[in-house]
Formats: sequence, structure tokens, C-alpha cells
Amino acid sequence: MGSDTVKAPRALECPIQLEAVVAAVHGIGEDSDELRGFISLIEVRIQRVHVHPDLLMEGHADRIDPDKWSPLIMNFQKFYGLSGQVHASRLAEIPERAYRSPDIDRAWEQELTDQCA
Repeated sequence: MGSDTVKAPRALECPIQLEAVVAAVHGIGEDSDELRGFISLIEVRIQRVHVHPDLLMEGHADRIDPDKWSPLIMNFQKFYGLSGQVHASRLAEIPERAYRSPDIDRAWEQELTDQCA
């Protein structure tokens, strides 16, 4: 369905939808030849929030009732609802080392250097 403040459409099936614009893009690992330009953190500014009326707190037009909302949460490569695991994430099929940044190795090397000093 159409959005009110941005060009991107909203997903009708989602009970909570956020319209946002990009406020800034921050490069991650810009000091590394391996990562420069590869990973970005995108900061957004929320323009509009849409919430299905069934999720609203009784008597409040702008408050979500936590007892009525059951978000899907990813925790250590598995999806959970508020009451338990729903299913595994496809990210779990990828070896963790494949998306691990060289910063981890540099941090371990520095820790070993500090311990030996």
C-alpha cells in the first residue's frame, strides 16, 4: 500500500509500519582496506508511524499495548516470538566467520600483545 511521506510502499501485512528517510550513512571499517565501502550503518529519521488499531492500548490513540503485540525477534541467528523460538534464521546457514570483520582478529591480536607486555 502507499506511504504518506515517502515513495517506498508499505507492507499491508505488517501490523506496525515506519516511514523513514535517510538522515546519514556512516561507513563501518573505513580504516580497513578489506572493509572500506563494504559495510554501512544507515541512520534514519522516522517520518510517520502506522499501527494496526488492534494493537493500540485501550483509550490511547498513540500507545502500543505490549500485551497485544508479538514482535518477531532475531536472537543469535534464530527467530523468536515473545513466548519462544519460532524458527531458525537463514543466517545460521552461513558460517559465522564469513561475515566476521577483521576487527575481531585485530582485537584478539591486541589483547594477546597486551597480555604479553
